[in-house]
Amino acid sequence: MWRLWMLFDPRRALVGLAVFLLALALLIHFILLSTDRFNWMEGASKMSSAASVEQIIPAPGSMTG
Repeated sequence: MWRLWMLFDPRRALVGLAVFLLALALLIHFILLSTDRFNWMEGASKMSSAASVEQIIPAPGSMTG
């Protein structure tokens, strides 16, 4: 293993790895934000409409009769 680090500068290799992982993480997050299912920023409006439907339907056992 030490021979591998003789070929590469450890500081440059680790900085390059960190930059690559940061770019990969940003790419994955932007891909998820572009979908309807996994968009957590604009998905809240869709979730609130589903919550309002739950408020209209009474919970089991709350009706008397």
